[in-house]
Parts: sequence; structure tokens; C-alpha cells
Amino acid sequence: MSTITDIQGTFELHNGVHMPYFGLGTYQSDNDQEAVDAVRWALDAGYRHVDTAAVYKNEEGVGQGIRESSVAREEVFVVSKVWNSDQGYESTLRAFEDSLKRLKLEYLDLYLVHWPVAGSYKDTWRAMEKLYAEGRIKAIGVSNFLQHHLEDLLQTTEVVPMVNQMEFHPYLVQQDLVDFCTSKGIQYEAWSPFMQGKLFRLDICKELEQKYNKSAAQIILRWDLQKGVVTIPKSAKKERILANAAIFDFELTADEIAFLDSFDRGERIGPDPDNFDF
Repeated sequence: MSTITDIQGTFELHNGVHMPYFGLGTYQSDNDQEAVDAVRWALDAGYRHVDTAAVYKNEEGVGQGIRESSVAREEVFVVSKVWNSDQGYESTLRAFEDSLKRLKLEYLDLYLVHWPVAGSYKDTWRAMEKLYAEGRIKAIGVSNFLQHHLEDLLQTTEVVPMVNQMEFHPYLVQQDLVDFCTSKGIQYEAWSPFMQGKLFRLDICKELEQKYNKSAAQIILRWDLQKGVVTIPKSAKKERILANAAIFDFELTADEIAFLDSFDRGERIGPDPDNFDF
């Protein structure tokens, strides 16, 4: 179990970069005042990690939110992702430049391959290794890669991915994949920790909510972190952004973590990385 101290605490990636283990997700935040406000509110509240992607079409708003906040750029861990239609060597290099332009940034802290597009992701990775070697990106990683995708990539890679961002919640723990990533020094990261809101209708945290006087969301985010998993809950509402971060004044027991693990049923809310078509 990792030591979880505060909103600006970090996990160290295998290349020595420190990644804040708690951040703001921006999936489905509109590229207008909504994204700008969410990012600014989060950074001003102490967040130091913001996650976006080319396909979210809100990189401009995210970049503006960073500039409008009270926090210096070098203190913010900024993440974006190369989309499926841009995968391949030259097209990834172009996509990266386009993301930087939209964000109005000089570099990214982390760049991810968004999905394992068959026949393309190795060339995509070569391009990311080049950008990493040039210092344009502080860390590179993947998203939605299952073990066999990672094993295939690792056969030819010079740089082992630093991060694997996966759908992760009590109904989809994939502990074998978590363990595999850990064995390779790949930091696991959760997307959709609330099962796109479905979690709140399940009532699996009722006793823990009462014991700790915390919401289901806060319990699950704490579970993520205590399992050593980076988490990036998305919200565009100021009060929710603040509430999501109020998880550093309690600690789940090992039994409580195992209890939440026990709900695992391999149930996906999002697409299957072995069977997606976009």
C-alpha cells in the first residue's frame, strides 16, 4: 500500500518523473468556459494534474484554464493522448504538434496512445519514443492496453511505457493486469472510477460512507489511491471538484480494500480494448 498524503502527492514513474496521483479528468467537458472553469477551479483548489485528449476536443479550453489559474505551468502535470485516426509514425508526430498548439504549451508531461489500434500502435510508439528522447514529453504511456497488447509492444520497444490508463472501478478491477503492469514498472491509472455514474446507484459503499462520513465517490477515489492507482475523476462542477479532493483525512483498512475488490466481475462500462471500432 502506497503512502497517500495529500492532493499534491505523487507516484514516481520508472524514469524518475513524479506523477501526481490525483488529477482532474476532462472527458465530456465542453471546449468553452466549462473546460476553462473546471481546470482553473481544480488548480486553484490544489490539483496539479490535468488529463485531456485530442478526441475530447477541449485542449484549447484546458490550456486556457491552466493559463488563467494561479499555478505556474511547470507545476502542472499535463496529459494528452493521440487519437486512433492519427496513429502511425508521421501522423503521431503531427498529432502531437497539433495538441501542443491547441494547448499553447511547449511540452507535455505525459502523452498516451489512446487505444491499441492493431497494425499502428507500434509505429505510434516509435514516434512517441522520438518525442520523449527529444525532451518534448516528460513521460510516455498507453491507455486501454491489455496484457497481450503490452507484451506485443514490449517485444520491440526501447522505452517501456511509464503509464497504462485503464477503465478501473469495483466492477472492473483486472488485478492480473494491475499486477502485470506493476511487474514491468508501468504505473496503473484509472479512468471512469465512478462507472460513468453507475457506481452511485449500486449502494456498495453504504457502510463505509457512514463509518467515515464520506460519499461513495470519496470512498472509491480513496480505494484507487490506496491500491496504488492514479485516479482522475471528471467533473465540471466546482463543488464536486472540491469534494472529490477531500479524501486525504481518512484511510481504508486492508479488509475494506479487499471488500471493494470483491465486487470485481469483469464488467465494462466503456468499450472492450480487444473489440472497439473507432
